[in-house]
Amino acid sequence: MYEKIPTVGLSHEGWLQLRKQGIGGSDAGAVCGLNPYSSKMRVFVDKTTDEIETLDNEAVRIGNDLEQYVAERFMEATGSKVRRSNFMYRSKEHPFMIADVDRLVVGEDAGLECKTASAYSADKWADGKIPLHYMMQCYHYMAVTGKRTWYIACVILGRGFTYRKLIWDDTLIQQLIEIEREFWEGHVIQGIMPAPDGSEDCDDILNRYFRDTKKSGMIELVGFDEKLDRRAEILSEIEELQTEQKRIDQEIKLYMKENELAANDRYRISWSSVDTTRLDTKRMRQERPEIYADYSKTTSSRRFTVKAA
Repeated sequence: MYEKIPTVGLSHEGWLQLRKQGIGGSDAGAVCGLNPYSSKMRVFVDKTTDEIETLDNEAVRIGNDLEQYVAERFMEATGSKVRRSNFMYRSKEHPFMIADVDRLVVGEDAGLECKTASAYSADKWADGKIPLHYMMQCYHYMAVTGKRTWYIACVILGRGFTYRKLIWDDTLIQQLIEIEREFWEGHVIQGIMPAPDGSEDCDDILNRYFRDTKKSGMIELVGFDEKLDRRAEILSEIEELQTEQKRIDQEIKLYMKENELAANDRYRISWSSVDTTRLDTKRMRQERPEIYADYSKTTSSRRFTVKAA
């Protein structure tokens, strides 16, 4: 059903390189278009380039550091025992699918995914809910390992602990496999970038992936007239809506006059004085050019503009 690849003693960089060889559980939600923090395009770049993206922000550190604590809270809440697997799994039937699971449940055909969330995300776990990209991650692990049950446990920082139980869903898992197969065979293997999805993540990937330009490069623009017409309509609608918003803001300001706060049962509005200090770079460049030169930094980026012919 699957092959086991040992991960004991594997460096973090080696582990990241290993993850490039297939679609992992944390990729599944993005491939399905359900991850608000990633995209198909980001997964494509990860799998088709030698670039290793190491995430080292506070949220990632907290998640790694508290993984064992979440596992212990799960054992305390359920009476079950869990253990590390120390392997990465690759499906033999679908070798593009890999799984690096957090824990396996002892004595049960099940696994456990450990999560942490900020208090601001508590509503995403309320009333039995599970963020959809985490749900796809668990079903992905079931598809790879064949296990019929997967638990997901989450410590909501400062708020509490919760866990959910997911049961094998043959229809959903088959759909997930086909989505991942189409992505792997239709995009990764062929080197064809997936269609943009309008996300900021996708914007970031395009700006980095196509960072360099040919200064004299120009191609004929074919097949975009209708989309560009629609783009112009959208910008016009946005401008009208922004004007309407500003008018409402101005009416409220006129109503508030010198008052800093206004409130009722539904809204609380603040119109307060804020002092801002900015460096006068124009003056510095004129009066202290040597200091300006020492602390100046040049960055390169591409500017996207659309003009009517």
